[in-house]
Amino acid sequence: MNPTLLHIDNVHKTFAGLHALSDVNLDIREGETHAIIGPNGAGKSTLLNVCVGVIAPTKGKVLFDGQQLTGRRPFEINQLGVARVFQTPEIFGDLTVIENVMMAMLSHRDGAFRLRLLSRFDERGQVGRRAAKALADLGLGDHLHHLAGALSRGDKRRLELVMSLAQDPKMLLLDEPTAGMARADTNTTIDILRDIKRKTGITIVIIEHDMHVVFSLADRITVLAGGRVIAQGVPEEIKGNPKVIEAYLGEEQV
Repeated sequence: MNPTLLHIDNVHKTFAGLHALSDVNLDIREGETHAIIGPNGAGKSTLLNVCVGVIAPTKGKVLFDGQQLTGRRPFEINQLGVARVFQTPEIFGDLTVIENVMMAMLSHRDGAFRLRLLSRFDERGQVGRRAAKALADLGLGDHLHHLAGALSRGDKRRLELVMSLAQDPKMLLLDEPTAGMARADTNTTIDILRDIKRKTGITIVIIEHDMHVVFSLADRITVLAGGRVIAQGVPEEIKGNPKVIEAYLGEEQV
């Protein structure tokens, strides 16, 4: 069994008296793809936000690779090796595709976002060559000089994945990466994530409503309902768990 990379210890989060998370305990193992599923309002995105420092837990702590994340700012957590891909692609639409990737590389290296950094680097230099190769590896080699805002939704998602991976993270957190996609783009995204995993061995945590995506990718699954963990296990265990079927999978008709 691989060692734990992300340890979530007794995390609670309360908003104005509402318990968004209660007694959440979860270990993500190094090198696995771990899906977090559950109905709307289950606390999935809140948990992700706690992990990346967007919100602070009311109680409990989060450790990554043995280091305390609780109390750190998002960019500090990113520098430790945690990259997050949001539900809506977070790209710079008025920059070219290659400029987006170069920006991600420079932002991570310098510890802060500064647009003027781009002027110091030429696409023919080391950063540009690395960016071009990363884009080619994920099928965007023909779009280097296209404006990022003009890409299709699927290609925007692919670009954001390249931007995240360009920071050399140890863990990739994906918040509904196929939301709003047609089935063809969804299947392409599944293939891309499988390829990333095969090439890098990176640890992936995925929040996703599409059970086709979840069961295609996940090594293990955690199910949240009402802010609490109601089940954990490998996909076959989750599919047959009566509590999960009642709380969620029955609605999804999996």
